[in-house]
Amino acid sequence: MVRNLKTYLIAIGLTLASAVGVAADVPAKQLFGKHREGSEQKPKPFGSYAKGCLAGGVQLPETGPTWQAMRLSRNRNWGYPETVDFIQDLSSFAAKQKGWKGLYIGDMSQPRGGPMLSGHRSHQIGLDIDIWMRRADNLNLNRRLREEISSVSMRRQRGAFTNSEWTGQHHAILRRAAKDKRVARIFVFPGAKVQMCKDEKGSRKWLRKIRPWWGHHYHFHVRLNCPKGARGCVDQAPPPPGDGCADAQKWVDDILNPPPPNPNPPKAKPRRELTLADLPSQCRRVLNAP
Repeated sequence: MVRNLKTYLIAIGLTLASAVGVAADVPAKQLFGKHREGSEQKPKPFGSYAKGCLAGGVQLPETGPTWQAMRLSRNRNWGYPETVDFIQDLSSFAAKQKGWKGLYIGDMSQPRGGPMLSGHRSHQIGLDIDIWMRRADNLNLNRRLREEISSVSMRRQRGAFTNSEWTGQHHAILRRAAKDKRVARIFVFPGAKVQMCKDEKGSRKWLRKIRPWWGHHYHFHVRLNCPKGARGCVDQAPPPPGDGCADAQKWVDDILNPPPPNPNPPKAKPRRELTLADLPSQCRRVLNAP
């Protein structure tokens, strides 16, 4: 009976797991992490940046005229089609900067999005991109070198300031990215935001999208808006009004002169692994699609 049921389910394109439901305690990262290809569906992001999945994901070519995807063994160079277009556009601009031939692209999303086996809590719907701070001066790196070389840190004094590796080209590339209407926000370490606030002599409106966050000194993290008409995609709330420079300076001040520790800090709750039940219902179909 079980054998006949299994044969029937396979014939109609289902699996036993999809029919009776995946065990409630199976981490969703295990289900999404095993897929090596995108689903054969119309491209659609479902859910939020930190709780969702991606139908019809498109793979960024490993090497293009003005970019190279790094850490290929992770298979995280997938995204929504608009994400790939954005990388092509920004890397073309970067290639016009003195000493740059384009961009090194870090993690995007898994082939079907969803929680990752390691690392990020976001990058789940194909609209997040990590772009290395390292100047891309060689676009002929082989697979081995793309696993071995690392990006370059731009921070000094725990992220309160930029170091000597930071250049006007970094500022120009980040400004170009922030001015793109497709971009919702960009995460960088606090010292970089403060430095950009000091250096910018033109319109400061774009600085609103540059947000200080811990880490992000080896790469900057670009987050795109949900595509127009993408039902089921949940946008992050827009950044607060203004250029955000005072807020970034507060981050820096706290790094240099940390406030006194809370004598009774709240007990941190262990972070629960997301399961398929935590994600939008469409993610089950994304997993089971050819």
